[in-house]
Amino acid sequence: MDKNTITARAKEYIQRERDPHFRKEVEELLAKEDFKELEDRFYRMLEFGTGGLRGIIGGGYNRMNTLVVKSATQGLASYLRKAASDKAAAGTLKAVVAFDSRHYSAEFAEASALIFAANGIKTYLFSALRPTPELSFAIRRLGCDTGIVVTASHNPPRYNGYKAYWNDGAQVISPHDTGIIDEVNRVSEIKEMDRDEALKKGLLTIIDKEIDEPYWAMVKSRLFRPELIKEKAGEVKIVYTPLHGTGALHVETVLGGLGLKVITVPEQREGNGDFPTVAFPNPEEAAALEMAIKLGEEKNADVVMATDPDADRFGIAVPAANSQSKKPEFALISGNQMGVLLADYIFLSLKEFGKMPKNPAMVNSIVTTGMQGKIAEHYGASCLECLTGFKWIADVMRQCEEEGSHTVVFGTEESYGYLVENEVRDKDGVSAAALTAEMTLYWRSKGKSLLDRLNELYGITGYWEEMGVSKYFQGPEGPAIMKGIMEEYRKNPPQTLGGLKVVKTRDLLASLWLLPGGEKGTEKVLLPKSDVLQFYLEDGTVVSARPSGTEPKIKFYATSCTKLTGRLEEAKAVAAKKLNAIKQDIRKVIGE
Repeated sequence: MDKNTITARAKEYIQRERDPHFRKEVEELLAKEDFKELEDRFYRMLEFGTGGLRGIIGGGYNRMNTLVVKSATQGLASYLRKAASDKAAAGTLKAVVAFDSRHYSAEFAEASALIFAANGIKTYLFSALRPTPELSFAIRRLGCDTGIVVTASHNPPRYNGYKAYWNDGAQVISPHDTGIIDEVNRVSEIKEMDRDEALKKGLLTIIDKEIDEPYWAMVKSRLFRPELIKEKAGEVKIVYTPLHGTGALHVETVLGGLGLKVITVPEQREGNGDFPTVAFPNPEEAAALEMAIKLGEEKNADVVMATDPDADRFGIAVPAANSQSKKPEFALISGNQMGVLLADYIFLSLKEFGKMPKNPAMVNSIVTTGMQGKIAEHYGASCLECLTGFKWIADVMRQCEEEGSHTVVFGTEESYGYLVENEVRDKDGVSAAALTAEMTLYWRSKGKSLLDRLNELYGITGYWEEMGVSKYFQGPEGPAIMKGIMEEYRKNPPQTLGGLKVVKTRDLLASLWLLPGGEKGTEKVLLPKSDVLQFYLEDGTVVSARPSGTEPKIKFYATSCTKLTGRLEEAKAVAAKKLNAIKQDIRKVIGE
């Protein structure tokens, strides 16, 4: 992009942006003639993707700021009025808006709420930070037509964004996603309304406990053994961290209300958009749990729990099986393993209480461990697959309800997302925390730890291990680099990975199976089109490659099963060697 074009776009932005902070940023960059930074801020519009917005906070069209948020919300409002024209004409359209602890989340949330109000859409705005799953719950409870939660989930502090939801409480998918994007791209005028006027006209309502309390009651209602918790709660000590996010109010209220002792990491309890104690506020990252684990060691905790800033992701650490000290070392439980443990506990409990529904099923994404399918099979249930992202899990739930084909009792994905209820249609770290506390107590009552149960399950399914590799490609050239990697894989698919032969490839963008030599398979690909490649190896290992839909990075996943012919440690060694060899082949492709 040439300097004149950059300058023209920057000046246009300055004229349109009402927030003085963001406007000043761009004015100062122009004054310094910092065209490298200006190009990054203006070489494109921050894309309103299929999940909404996410980007670095700052002035410019390729940043998260008030103007970009207002434009996106105006597009969403315009689409909603067209998609539900009867309700729009009757003045009965409704929306709900929530936000997390990130910088400008409250400001972006109120701006969005007032855009909805100006478009004649009655809007409910949470009075303070609330989790993503509560936003989904609120849409369904209030009978809203859409919803927004302002969050960048687990990203670093300089990011913010928002997720857009439809009337079922799930993130938008086709055809609404592309329809909203088209409207966002056509926005030329933004309708706005003053807060006092919106409140006076009844187009804006502030909410909190009227949703909080039913949400807490719902979470408790999904437990299987409240009497066990009541009897044994005093025996379990939980250390918890919300990682400076939204989770503390809900996790402390729900677990504390059950009589469980919850010790929250004090330095990380309050919402703080700087996330001062962690580099990445993500329970997937071992470093993010360091402070909680240290406190867990000091307090001799039975489990350490963490939720990410918008409390949709959930991670744990438990005392290591081989720890002999009075202050045990803790072992991290991966997202795949947690999904296995929860699936096992849910199916086991339903069976034990005689409540297993007709055609029971769980749903997981195509990059999640194959072990979960084996667990479902063990209980006579199905494991339904979908694309990566909880909106697709919610879509499968919707389809099953409409068709009456299955009763979905659990949804999960490898990136620390779990859904144990039907009242929410996104991953829910709060309900996962409550059920995990109960599950910990249950296995403790049987003289077992969660690690003990996991090892028992390996005896049933074989030893499963997963591996992930990702690399960021920042800047204007990033998308082209990632596209090139995927195109090269399609032109010249690998014959082997980690020394293992590739026996077939599933291309979800082309909706076909490829056999060695380029021959097309006859098996149908039933999933929606997506830029994903999956390589199936001769030993059953599956390796997947996909560009992220929310971050400028390409991601690789592998899930592999090793038969147990001897000791578990021997199988772990075999799996580690195999996956390490696959990882080395992937690193060559992405330039590491």
